[in-house]
Amino acid sequence: RRFSWRRGARTSVCIMEGANPMKILYAASEANPFAKSGGLADVAGALPKALVKDGVDARVIMPLYGDLKFRDKLEYVTNYSVPVGWRSQYCGLFKAEVNGVTYYFLDNEYYFKRRGLYGFYDDGERFAFFSRAVLETLFYIDFTPDIINCNDWQTALVPVYLNLYYRHLDKFNRIKTIFTIHNIAYQGKYGTDILEDTCGIGHRDQHIVEYDGCANFMKGAFETADKITTVSPTYAQEILDPWFSYGLDALLREKQYKLCGILNGIDMEANNPATDPHIAFNYDVNNFEEGKAKCKEALQDRFGLNKDGSPVFAMVSRMVGMKGFDLVQSVADGLVDRGIELVILGSGESQYENFFSDLCGRHPGRVGTYIGFEPTLSQEIYAGADAFIMPSKSEPCGLAQMVACRYGTASHHPRDRRSARLHPRLHPRRGQRLHLRGLQRPRAVRCLLPRTGPLLQQGRLEQPYQVRHGVRLQLGCLCQEL
Repeated sequence: RRFSWRRGARTSVCIMEGANPMKILYAASEANPFAKSGGLADVAGALPKALVKDGVDARVIMPLYGDLKFRDKLEYVTNYSVPVGWRSQYCGLFKAEVNGVTYYFLDNEYYFKRRGLYGFYDDGERFAFFSRAVLETLFYIDFTPDIINCNDWQTALVPVYLNLYYRHLDKFNRIKTIFTIHNIAYQGKYGTDILEDTCGIGHRDQHIVEYDGCANFMKGAFETADKITTVSPTYAQEILDPWFSYGLDALLREKQYKLCGILNGIDMEANNPATDPHIAFNYDVNNFEEGKAKCKEALQDRFGLNKDGSPVFAMVSRMVGMKGFDLVQSVADGLVDRGIELVILGSGESQYENFFSDLCGRHPGRVGTYIGFEPTLSQEIYAGADAFIMPSKSEPCGLAQMVACRYGTASHHPRDRRSARLHPRLHPRRGQRLHLRGLQRPRAVRCLLPRTGPLLQQGRLEQPYQVRHGVRLQLGCLCQEL
């Protein structure tokens, strides 16, 4: 296999030449369009699709959840046993092909036939099984990856198991592993008693996963993965700071030689207001004002809001303090009193779910709240809102901001909570005049909203960072380092 390097406007791009393309197995706990709870699913659905377009043989492997979408399109392949500690568990293998990408689904009803993806008492055991099953699956499919890209703590044990139990086998001895941190706050921390009994990691090797007196799955990936990546270059720098690292800064500084940040992107085809079938009216730069007005009216109808010309501010996010819901909670009544309508979509901590449900009851016609996550509704919100607010304390990438910008909705981030990772997402491309970064500066609402339309029209609704740039960066990084 031969690699050539082509110098582009933004970066060096590695192009694979020869008959055999690079093979990448993307291991994730969720992926669009089959299962989604957050931004990981968006990336797992968009990145392999873009890699395939660049000539890479990229495939995705994920659990077969009980409420998985498009179950009727799955094709049964085989079944086998997966060691889980001292016992073996059944694993069924299914597959499907979407947009040229092959998806593998690992079935075990005891672990995955449940309502929801996470938040169960045995999540550690569930995803230890999944991580081991990812490697066992390679014995039963005609596909040996060059790279396994693992994502977040749910797949963090894949490189651990690979090094402990599979590396000596011919099929596995040349496989490299990438571990991508989407959110370092969730590390997969459990008591050390699960390591031998549940994870099958003996006492001699437990130091690989142990950290700060407990079992930390993410720490195990840091120790054993060939490369550690994050979803943006600035996030790779900030997690070296104790304020943002949730206790892992010292370890990451030791592993800094294999840490890099690669900027995420969005799927510009799936997030396209000109063709999106889920919004009330399709629009582009030529009919932007008409389209936004009709989508806003439809959004107000959906939530029963008043149509009195008030600006609509929206949030689509997990309801946790890290996403800034504590700040929104403290000013929500004041925003409504000043004539702003609020639309909130998400689920999470009960204190925020209860508050915003109550806020909706106290301000009928001014506040709309949907507890849960509905992908089609999120698209309606992106298209219909006047402004998208992101007061996050820490925002690893900011995919929601990119999608909002794609739909012509200004993204506003308070100065005192502006996350460094939100800055590079809205930089203008070469030759374009677009000052969306100015919309992040604190200013009165009356000054913010009138400027939204003209600014976004200049940007032609195409300013967000496309996933294809991230793909080329990732390919270049992987080829150079591995």
